[in-house]
Amino acid sequence: SLYVSEYFSQSAQKLSFYSWYGNAKLFHFHVPEDTVLLRWLLQASRGKGPECTSMEITVHFRHGAPPVINPLGTRFPANATVRPSYNISITLSSAVQNTTFVNVTTPAAGDWFIAAHLPEAAGRIEVKGFSTPCPYMFQADMFVLRLTDMPVLEPGVPMPHTVVSPAKPLHVKVFVPKHAAGMRFELRSCVTGGQKACAVRVVLGSITLPQSFQRILTCTGNINCSLALDSPPWEKWLQIMVESLGTANASVSVEMLASFTVCRPGSASSFLNFISLNQSQAGARPGSAGAAGSSAQSAGEASHNVSGQRSSCLRNQPVVREDLDVVSVRYRLLNGPSVPVNSLSPTLLLLNLNTGMDSGGSLVVSLLLNKTSVGLANATVVACVSPASPVLSLNATRHCSTAFSQGYPLSVGTTSMEATLIVLYPQTDDWFLSLQLLCPKGQGECNAAEAKVTVFAYLTPCFNDCGPYGQCSLLRRHGYLYAGCSCKAGWGGWSCTDDTRAQSIGAQNLATLLLTLSNLMFLPAIAVAVYRYYLVEASVYTYTMFFSTFYHACDQPGVAVMCIMDYDTLQYCDFLGSVVSIWVTILCMARVKKILKYVLFILGTLFIAMSLQLDRRGVWNMMGPCLFALVIMIAAWVHHGTKRRHCYPSSWKRWVFYLLPGITLAFIAISVYAFMETNENYYYTHSIWHVLVACSVAFLLPPRDKHKKPWAWSQKLTCRYQICQNDREELYAVT
Repeated sequence: SLYVSEYFSQSAQKLSFYSWYGNAKLFHFHVPEDTVLLRWLLQASRGKGPECTSMEITVHFRHGAPPVINPLGTRFPANATVRPSYNISITLSSAVQNTTFVNVTTPAAGDWFIAAHLPEAAGRIEVKGFSTPCPYMFQADMFVLRLTDMPVLEPGVPMPHTVVSPAKPLHVKVFVPKHAAGMRFELRSCVTGGQKACAVRVVLGSITLPQSFQRILTCTGNINCSLALDSPPWEKWLQIMVESLGTANASVSVEMLASFTVCRPGSASSFLNFISLNQSQAGARPGSAGAAGSSAQSAGEASHNVSGQRSSCLRNQPVVREDLDVVSVRYRLLNGPSVPVNSLSPTLLLLNLNTGMDSGGSLVVSLLLNKTSVGLANATVVACVSPASPVLSLNATRHCSTAFSQGYPLSVGTTSMEATLIVLYPQTDDWFLSLQLLCPKGQGECNAAEAKVTVFAYLTPCFNDCGPYGQCSLLRRHGYLYAGCSCKAGWGGWSCTDDTRAQSIGAQNLATLLLTLSNLMFLPAIAVAVYRYYLVEASVYTYTMFFSTFYHACDQPGVAVMCIMDYDTLQYCDFLGSVVSIWVTILCMARVKKILKYVLFILGTLFIAMSLQLDRRGVWNMMGPCLFALVIMIAAWVHHGTKRRHCYPSSWKRWVFYLLPGITLAFIAISVYAFMETNENYYYTHSIWHVLVACSVAFLLPPRDKHKKPWAWSQKLTCRYQICQNDREELYAVT
């Protein structure tokens, strides 16, 4: 045999601490056909800085679709079927780099996915630039060993072969035809080392993680061995590996035979009847002989099809796949939403999910038993959703399993008339829905009964659109798209349905009120600025108070939300107002000339607007203008002090009662903002930030100029009357 090795690599990705599925880094590979050995090379590394500590990386594997993981131990939505993923842990302790190999023999061909992530996120809100997080990198490479000339086992034709040694197993493959109800594999004429004593092991099927359903047949001392499989995967190549269990140098000669039992489906001309019916309605005139003949012929064919389907082993129902959007598909039955189900043969629906881009969503199948069903009594409609091949023996077993996969069972009856199934990240394949009527007292009781079941099947990116407390996000890895739910207001789970840590409505209202009403503490600062004739500064504080209030009203994760304009616009205006407020306050404290101060106001605001557009959350967008303004203020104070030959500001009361309290409040506010905020305490720590900053501004604003008179509202209100009285006195004197 000729083996060919191939190597596939993808670029490394920076790992993140896990809080939702978007934090897991996904790798997507395609394993070619006839692969006999798959080896993953997993490389993990971390930085060398003091902030880097020992870390455990979790790596998940799955065939056919992204792995369904639950590192936080949250609840999945009701009716969702979850099977744990296969995962390993890689520990980075003293070593900067760790290399791990994972071997998979006879892997299934097709898409394979790897997801890697760090442990649960701590929930601390880090300001970008204040701290340097440790970089943890992960890279996955794939080596495959592929057999170029794998022998083909033809159905019904015996094939003699020789296993040279235990170290060199024999690999063959057989193609499973469509509508195959069963397969029988036989191992005959097995001779080991010239003696009629067979010692071999036969492995049928390929490994698929997280669960593998390989079938193993061990022949020891028997001349003939056989294995029967129900519902093998349709229209796929099935790998068969034969390995010797004898001594190292003993060869084994065997003869293999594969035979299939084909299930004859009911006539598939219902789709043709659908087309011919449309053509007859569109082309023939009402009341014409041709139309009458066509209708009679269609009716006759329909009755013949029904009788043929009731005598066959399954009944096909035509299904149309309707693509709606990315990872969004709706399945529509041509003969109407109701499907007839009886006890003689299962009713089969094909749900096509083999485009390669359908595995990143959720498959939802809902069954509703119609009340118009005939003669059900205590009968139950049993259904099974399975990939690759349908379950054709629902009347004999309720395990809902095929030869190499485990399906998902459903059932409806007179006591429970509705049933729903959610398959998270369904694997890329043809999926089948099988339905059959079962009676508790025996099959004969159901011969005259027929159930009408309404079937709703669709593929959606996120089930129920993640609910009211979640956001459905479309994620991308190269050209592959998949979806995940980002939860808020303490909700968790795959579809944001876990309310274990959920905030109550009262807590959500309290958070909104604290974050919005705390901005009203800018009112004293605005009043002080107006009283001291700092009208430009007061306008900036009013702008900041307004947009900060409505930004936090729109930024709430729960139901207490109000957005007066686009969220991104509100966020930008809030950030801009906050930084410009600090900028104008420090420049106002510098007491420079008015023309210079207003020029700096405009230039600084333009520069801050530009920097915020480049990186809105960068720490230097706030620290840069602050430091530059502080340099200007210190230089101006030194100049004033040198000119006056004493400390500036000169009044000790100004320092004790205004500057020192204002500076203290500002430093406390920065400490709370940079080091104390977490996802849990954000609503009150950020409210404290609002209060402290607003109060510090009121303390730090300098007194008004000496030549400015205070606002004399009483004099200004009586000014007009006084002028009129003086005018009258002058006129009287002249007269």
